[in-house]
Amino acid sequence: MSKIVRRGSAVALLVFAVGIAGLKADHRDATLAVTMTNDPVTNQVKVYDADSQALLQTLSTRGKGGAGGNARGVKQYRGEIVAVVNNGSNTVAVYRRDGDGLRFDKLVSTTSAPVSIDFANDHMYVAGATTVDSFVIRHNNVEWLDGSASLELADGGAPPSGSTAQVGAINEQRLLVTLKADPDPGTVDVVRLRDGAITGAAPVAVSAPAGSLTPFGFSVYPDGTAVITLAHSSQAGLFRDGAFTSVIDATQAADCWSTRAGKYVFTANTGSKTISRFVGTGNHIFVDASVAATIATGGAPADIDTNQGVLGVVDHGAGQSHLSLFTYNRFGELTAAGAPINVGVANANGVAIVAPADRDDR
Repeated sequence: MSKIVRRGSAVALLVFAVGIAGLKADHRDATLAVTMTNDPVTNQVKVYDADSQALLQTLSTRGKGGAGGNARGVKQYRGEIVAVVNNGSNTVAVYRRDGDGLRFDKLVSTTSAPVSIDFANDHMYVAGATTVDSFVIRHNNVEWLDGSASLELADGGAPPSGSTAQVGAINEQRLLVTLKADPDPGTVDVVRLRDGAITGAAPVAVSAPAGSLTPFGFSVYPDGTAVITLAHSSQAGLFRDGAFTSVIDATQAADCWSTRAGKYVFTANTGSKTISRFVGTGNHIFVDASVAATIATGGAPADIDTNQGVLGVVDHGAGQSHLSLFTYNRFGELTAAGAPINVGVANANGVAIVAPADRDDR
């Protein structure tokens, strides 16, 4: 009898252990939505669960905020790294994913006040007020500065304060930086890369098309074409092989920020307080949905990001900042995921949607 009891207990324990293992196997890390407070004295990041919208963490960036008129002041990499600009400190704060949260990793110094970040080609790229830098990534660690170049306007000279908008790689040889310079049309700097590093050569400064104003946010397709918002003339342009090849009416006012999910490009429209959906090809841009969603708070959107079926947008209004989250399907149709989150500060800047590393295919 005792042997039977022992055998039965062993079986019960085995079933219990398998059940626990199954529960662990079913657990998935949360998709995070990260924004920064942009405080000019004590900058912080706020980390939310994109599903429950619960605030998970508030972490110091160990620097000063103060960025404005920029895109991608917060950027994620492979679900494992999040980088945030400390505009007032000439540093970028780097965090590593740690379960359902972030852990501060290091500060990286930049050659001018940073405003925008991108990851590609085993590098982190940072566009600042007057320069753009490249930093080596090894084993998912941001390491040393290995290249820098000065930014230039199409009509010559350094960009004025506040004109740098966004940085983004288009392939292994070229990097784009958009520069606003009203009342001039604005500039797209094409920066040369070698083995992912900025070579230091002067960029090719391309003027925005005649009759347009303010190249701002942009999204890059795998073929190297980029859909660039022309914010102050409410247009969108297709940029390919170092030139604008097509310009269309965006149909909404002040399309500024941009993000891509598959074939769809979403823009956050400051003037209309809406989100639009575009489709770009090698030769043309099409407005797929003039209003794909509205900003429920009535605030003006300030940055936008997508990842793994989740879209996040930050807006400003009535002295407050909000983070609105949406889900999207394979047709790019947006559905609000709960009520907007009050971030609790007036000037939140940047947003990154951080899916777990094993699900991140961007």
